[in-house]
Parts: sequence; C-alpha cells; structure tokens
Amino acid sequence: MILYSKSPSETIRFGKQIGRFLQRGDVVALMGELGAGKTQFIKGLTQGVGVRRSAYVSSPSFTLINEYKGKIPFYHIDLYRLEEEKDAEELGLEEYFYGEGITAIEWADRILSLLPGELLRVNIHYTGKQTRSIELVAKGKRYEELMNRLRISDCGFRNLVTSDY
Repeated sequence: MILYSKSPSETIRFGKQIGRFLQRGDVVALMGELGAGKTQFIKGLTQGVGVRRSAYVSSPSFTLINEYKGKIPFYHIDLYRLEEEKDAEELGLEEYFYGEGITAIEWADRILSLLPGELLRVNIHYTGKQTRSIELVAKGKRYEELMNRLRISDCGFRNLVTSDY
C-alpha cells in the first residue's frame, strides 16, 4: 500500500489513522532518508494509540529509546547514531519487540537481522519539497490483517495506491 502525503501534517494524520489499529506487541519499522518524515509519522502513531503528550514526541537523539505512557506503552527507538548493527545487540531490543507495548523504530534498516520476522515496514521517500510517498509493507499474518483493516476502513486516505508485495 502506498500513501501520498502533501505535507508534514498529512504525514502525521496518516500515522494517527494507522496508530488506531495498532495493538500490544506490534512493531513498526521505519526507513527513509534523513528528514523524510519518520518522526512525523511516529508522532501520528502515538496520537492514534492514545499517548497524551504526543506533541512532545521527538527523535531520541542521545538516549536512543524514548518510552511514552498511554493506554498501551509506546516505545520510540531511533537508531540514527548507531554505528554498527552489533551495537544494537546490547540495547535489549527483544524486550521491546516482544513486550507489552508498541514499538516504532526509526532507521530500522540498520538492524535488519535483529528485527522480528513479523512487523509493519514503513518506507518514506521524498517526492518533492513537502511531499512524500509512504509505502506500507506487511510482514506476517497479523500485519496482513492490519493492512486489510486499513483498506476497508474509513480512514480518509486520499490518493491511495495499493499493490501486492
């Protein structure tokens, strides 16, 4: 599924709509260039899952992991400063991936071999100064069901292109 965003606020809105369908144990792996909108998308996810202070969501530049309280705990992991995949092995990521919260990982392509086999992959690409394409790829039955729910829901996605992977 590919979404086309015209602005950062629309990227947040897409994240919020998707966040409403997330549940405990879900993992969202975000990939894209610096400044593509990964953090904006995560702000939306936190709004969708009910994090009250979602306006304060930012990249956890120095701590690598921020935890937000809501109806469901939300873990925001930013691996931008990670030098090598082996450095992530010491972070205890499995506790987040297989825990009771929702985990969103920026720069997930830096730890591909450590990611769970089932997740929602989000690739964000520049298509213009403010515009982005947001590609959603389901890995596993849970996430295929999530994508089906998104397709049939009234999420208000405009300019939606769907394709099979």
